[in-house]
Amino acid sequence: MAGDATATVYSEALDGAGRFRCQLVVIDGADRGRACRLGDREVTVGTDAGVTLRLSDDRVSGQHVAVRADGARFVVRDLASTNGTWYEGSRVSEVQVAPGATVRVGRTTLRIEPEAEPLELPPSQARRFGELVGESLAMREVFAVLERVAGADVTVLVEGETGTGKELVARALHDASARRPKPFVAVDCGALPEALLDSELFGHVKGAFTGAAAPRAGLFARADGGTLFLDELGRIPASVQARLLRVLEERVVRPLGADRERPVDVRVVAASRDDLDAEVAAGRFRADLLYRLGVVRVRLPPLRSRREDLPLLVAELLRRRGLDAARPAGLGLDRLHAHGWPGNVRELRNVIDRAVALAPGARGFADLTIRIDAAAAQPADEGVAVRADLPYAEAREAVIHTFERRYLADLLARNDGNITAAARDAQVDRKHFRTLARRHGLVATPGDDED
Repeated sequence: MAGDATATVYSEALDGAGRFRCQLVVIDGADRGRACRLGDREVTVGTDAGVTLRLSDDRVSGQHVAVRADGARFVVRDLASTNGTWYEGSRVSEVQVAPGATVRVGRTTLRIEPEAEPLELPPSQARRFGELVGESLAMREVFAVLERVAGADVTVLVEGETGTGKELVARALHDASARRPKPFVAVDCGALPEALLDSELFGHVKGAFTGAAAPRAGLFARADGGTLFLDELGRIPASVQARLLRVLEERVVRPLGADRERPVDVRVVAASRDDLDAEVAAGRFRADLLYRLGVVRVRLPPLRSRREDLPLLVAELLRRRGLDAARPAGLGLDRLHAHGWPGNVRELRNVIDRAVALAPGARGFADLTIRIDAAAAQPADEGVAVRADLPYAEAREAVIHTFERRYLADLLARNDGNITAAARDAQVDRKHFRTLARRHGLVATPGDDED
């Protein structure tokens, strides 16, 4: 999500029209960066002085191509150009496309891009939304957005670091909407291989593939009438992206091996810790799918940027565990404030759970001993310190040790302590990862890290 806005929205998305303003942007070629807005009137592209978007490409005709809105889609019409208008590798005379589509004319590539605008709302007066809690300005701005979009039934993309509470946002949006009586279904798209993800999302019929001994309803079908939460959106493979886009556009789903489609009524909330704009630029994620899923994009702040929420968060965690929820204070709270929280609220929850487990009979925060490893206490956005007061070999070893420990700790935090998943993300052998984690005190004994 570009800029520092808490949220962006396509301009008409919250007005019930289901449309958003778009622009035609030159993304490749001599005129890269030039653009014109797409409205109710047809726009023309070419090298003549009278066109809406004038190009300098000598392989583009004077009046080359025209683009006009047609409901939520756009009609691209070639104007009898010399070198043609190309869409998805084919020369076209006229074609209807969705926002996010790219068209090539001469040596120039054009993209129809929705215009995302900052969603500027007064901060909410509430200190919670669903299970999310916070009194910082950053979180009250998030709450204001969620309160605004909960009943709008638009797709929402929640972005933020691991552990910031993206699934809690999805559940809260579902519970605050008219879909609450219907199912809330969640899937971690990064945890499933491509073939299985396809079947999980869309379902399959008996005999669709080896092992399909019985038909299975996909997650879209199981979430019918309710909300489907797609976590780790950036990990969806390209082939599944194409099918997912069609379901979102047509609101129908075809199980693997089936001859017929079935309509589905599902609100989709997606989440990602990846920079999806960078993924689009790298060609790994479809621009049109990002626009379709990110009609409203909400960014969750990391815990280190809202440390003033720590007392409220700790009190809430204690309340849920049946302890006194009085506002915490003292040395324990100071230790929490000093930590960098690379694992965000999820890491805080683990710290409190460990403290409660080690203090049988504790009644409140004052009875707990807060233990945070010193090596992990440096804020996540600070660099690795270089010890120039040490000999070269010792200084180098210290840097490697610090990097290795932070890297392993962050991977474990992002994967909820799951050694297998963390090793897979690190692309190292599981046993080797476990040995490294044990060396740095992240796994206490050989038996403690078994999945």
